[in-house]
Amino acid sequence: MNEVEEIKSRLDIAEIIGQYVQLQKAGRTLKAPCPFHAEKTPSFIVSPERQSWHCFGACSTGGDVISFVMKREGIEFPEALRMLAEKAGVQLKDRRSSPEQEKTRQRMYAANEAATDWFRQLLAADAGREARDYLQRRGLDNETIEAFQLGFSLDEWHAAQEHLTKVGFSERELLSAGLLVEGERGAHDRFRGRLTFPIWDIKGRVIGFGARAMDDSQPKYLNTAQTPLFDKGGTLYGLNLAQEAIRAEARAVVVEGYMDVIAAHQHGFRNVIAQMGTALTDRQVRVLKRYTADVVLALDSDQAGTQAMIRGHDVVIEAGVEGEHPVPVVNWRGLITYQEAASVELRIAVLPEGQDPDDVIRQDAESWRVLMTDAQPVLDYRLDAAAATIDLENPRGRAELVREFLPLLGAVTDPVVRAHYLQRLSRLSQTGEEELAAMLTRPQRAAQSPRAPQQPAAKGDAREEFTLSLLLQHKSLREDGLNVPETLFWDAQARQILVLWKEHAEVSAVKNALPPELEAYFERLILRRLPISDAEQAAEAFSDCLQRLQKERLRAEKQATDFQIADLQDQVGVSGLLDTVDQHVIERDTAIGKEIHRHGRSDDGAETVETSVNGN
Repeated sequence: MNEVEEIKSRLDIAEIIGQYVQLQKAGRTLKAPCPFHAEKTPSFIVSPERQSWHCFGACSTGGDVISFVMKREGIEFPEALRMLAEKAGVQLKDRRSSPEQEKTRQRMYAANEAATDWFRQLLAADAGREARDYLQRRGLDNETIEAFQLGFSLDEWHAAQEHLTKVGFSERELLSAGLLVEGERGAHDRFRGRLTFPIWDIKGRVIGFGARAMDDSQPKYLNTAQTPLFDKGGTLYGLNLAQEAIRAEARAVVVEGYMDVIAAHQHGFRNVIAQMGTALTDRQVRVLKRYTADVVLALDSDQAGTQAMIRGHDVVIEAGVEGEHPVPVVNWRGLITYQEAASVELRIAVLPEGQDPDDVIRQDAESWRVLMTDAQPVLDYRLDAAAATIDLENPRGRAELVREFLPLLGAVTDPVVRAHYLQRLSRLSQTGEEELAAMLTRPQRAAQSPRAPQQPAAKGDAREEFTLSLLLQHKSLREDGLNVPETLFWDAQARQILVLWKEHAEVSAVKNALPPELEAYFERLILRRLPISDAEQAAEAFSDCLQRLQKERLRAEKQATDFQIADLQDQVGVSGLLDTVDQHVIERDTAIGKEIHRHGRSDDGAETVETSVNGN
């Protein structure tokens, strides 16, 4: 992950855009009047799950969080990146200051290590008696306590600060590491009167802490805040200790809490790790995929755990891991086709009612092993869960089941697996399999979640990267490439590379003009292996990529318009909807017409786009 991707992964696009406009919840998306042009009906949509934005009105453009800040602030890519890097706690590489920055990071690691030692000393002292008693009640032995370096923080405002200052750390360093916080009393200890759990990166370096209150203080668990070292959304607790076991067993088990991980490891289940929040994030899923394609969620059996499992599945889908983003390949004729990358198989372990993983493991370790082996595919879990809460004797209930479950099959690319679940859904909903299959391929409100207009992915788009690699590696494409608008790309990195490529005829000149934060991304594009042997194949591949990118944008626009119409119908009813629908259709068709005209499409190309837009 390069710096740009790290910045984007640490930021919530809804939070950033929400600082500029008042966003309103609309299902799983957010909407507002577009901040870039005057309008009465909100056409500006933000997708937190895809981390993207798009104006479906007069602007007819969109992108990621960086492109939004560039457009809103009227600044260039480097300035926008620096602004967002500061918010994300990411230190951008600077050739002139990188040694100093690296020194700062090393001091932060050292401060966390020193804090770990201090907390461990306190746990072993008289002050840590209550915490030791708690660990004993939870069944942890001394060997496990030592292995996970558990500790205790004094219930005082400046105890850790005074100790760490004495051993050589400044207040500024301790604040940067997240060990201190600024308050009305000035800088003071973040963790007070708590059992402490060091959190490591994959290299075994302490990057932060989790801490459990020993009394009724809230929150019960407290984590280090976001720092240049600690990224909660991209960290998995215990992964440094579990990575070898995960590879060996070809399976990762994800639980909810620190104690669940520790109990599992003590009983020999060393492939267990914990998410760092209420649900998996896309970054955590992508980290896991480096080690295994088999991921089991074993969360608490309460309502919160059930919802976390569902959100975890949604994240897997939105992260593009279940039915990965298509990657371009060249077929035997030299034409570009798209095939799915390997997916993550997400399964659910349903725990006994009222028990968490720690309870199950301590009471009967063998039952835990069976639960993990028998974990059910997530689609079975979600279909069973939905069917159990919906009145299937009622036609409306059966329609609700179809609306809730059918969109999930859109991420399933295996035809055999899809057919299996269509058959199950058909029996439960008393709807023909052929009709359900047809609903999957047409933009009907009954078949598509009305809360989730699909938008192009905001980052890591394989088509965008492949298109840029073609331009950079084949000079014969320059004339065609100069006509490509930057807004066709969703990713701000891709846009910036295209701008520089247009400004400089030679690739070496493009490289010299790069800001440092784009160098790794540029190298990836240049070194990408393209199985294309001549200019004719390159031109054909380039044309195909452009058509697919354009069709993705137009398909997303149509789906979002359908979503807006459905939303308006809920608000004003059918009778009040007609004039608004007419206006939406006129605006959409006008924008689509401009899009096709601007790209100078051939008759065949225009027909392809129109077919995509009409959903036929």
